[in-house]
Amino acid sequence: MYCVRDNRRVQKSEVPAAELTLPVEKLVYGGAGLSRHEGRVVMTPFVLPGETARIVIDREKKDVLNGRVLEITEKSEARTAPQCAVFERCGGCHYQHSLYPAQVEMKKDVLREVLQRIGKLTAPEEIAAITGEPWGYRNRIQLHIDGQKVGYREAGSHKVIDTSECPVASPKLNEALRAVRRMVRNHRFPRFVRSIEFFTNERDVQVNVAETMAGQRVARPFFDWLEQELPGAATGPIDYAANGHKFRVHYKSFFQVNRFLVGALTKAAIGGSTGDFALELYAGVGLFTLPLADAFKRVDAVESVKAAVEDAELNAKRARKLDIEHFRASTEEFLAGVKKAPDFILADPPRAGLGPEAVKELIRIKAPKIGIVSCDPSTLARDLKGLCEAGYRIRSMTMVDLFPQTYHMETVTQLEL
Repeated sequence: MYCVRDNRRVQKSEVPAAELTLPVEKLVYGGAGLSRHEGRVVMTPFVLPGETARIVIDREKKDVLNGRVLEITEKSEARTAPQCAVFERCGGCHYQHSLYPAQVEMKKDVLREVLQRIGKLTAPEEIAAITGEPWGYRNRIQLHIDGQKVGYREAGSHKVIDTSECPVASPKLNEALRAVRRMVRNHRFPRFVRSIEFFTNERDVQVNVAETMAGQRVARPFFDWLEQELPGAATGPIDYAANGHKFRVHYKSFFQVNRFLVGALTKAAIGGSTGDFALELYAGVGLFTLPLADAFKRVDAVESVKAAVEDAELNAKRARKLDIEHFRASTEEFLAGVKKAPDFILADPPRAGLGPEAVKELIRIKAPKIGIVSCDPSTLARDLKGLCEAGYRIRSMTMVDLFPQTYHMETVTQLEL
């Protein structure tokens, strides 16, 4: 059976109508609220636990129905007015309809649920939370362009949502947004440019044209023009001050996006560990490496991206950290050659997590302590399952809220053998 609503063809399950009024049990990783109807799961964005919502079913996939809110009939006390005019249309934020303290607790609940469901692990009774200013925190954004529209993409779509201001971006990045909006209204703007990435220390702005039609190259006069519109704009690496040091960051190098919590994240990642020898995996430009060198006599830093290794070597040299050795290699490749266990291993993997090969090698090496900085609780749960089954236990877990107003979270887990 099907019904047509808003010009969309919607498959109906065994329900009397396309519209349902359901209580929201909890939020799940991804930002949606979970409800149940006749034994089936219903996922609806922009709701809060404890609310009752009247929804319409948009999509059906196996045993999951995907809903869209028509009306909140019973509101949570945590519900608040969003600060962004395009919230719910832009795909960037998911939780602006919630008061910030409630967002933090919901993320901890989601973390517990994912650990149990995927890793069959019970989270520590106390999950610490590190939070900061929930607005204006981002130091990096990617703007998409379609004609004279400038902004972010709609969730699950390439449609550009025209945006005049982004409340989670830093002041300098909002200045960059306004500059691009002015420029696209000028005939000089190259119409084949589809997205531009900006990274800033609030003085300098690193510019990277991330996408063009058919891979067309942007000529130098465009960047000269952008620098006139946006003082401090440049295409080369910039210096970013953090942890008492300056870090050169190339546009191909990764750097944490929350300008308020870099120091707190670093402290949680090292977790008070000290000793003779630390091994850092996915070291990037050295954000954690330099503080590790203060706590350990020797640090080996492993990174696969050439530009990041070059940045890290320069940053260590400028900081006069002589006991750091940098290795350009994949984590799996490097770990396979490790013969002696370090006192501490710190890993900050990408969203895909450590993966089975790296976990297998970590189990073989048997370092007494491991710290994992994770941006995805699902892959974290998978990795922790393997490590805990091999004899590690979770000493502490901290949710570092690097991404307020979104479902994303950073988790720092300290393990001991």
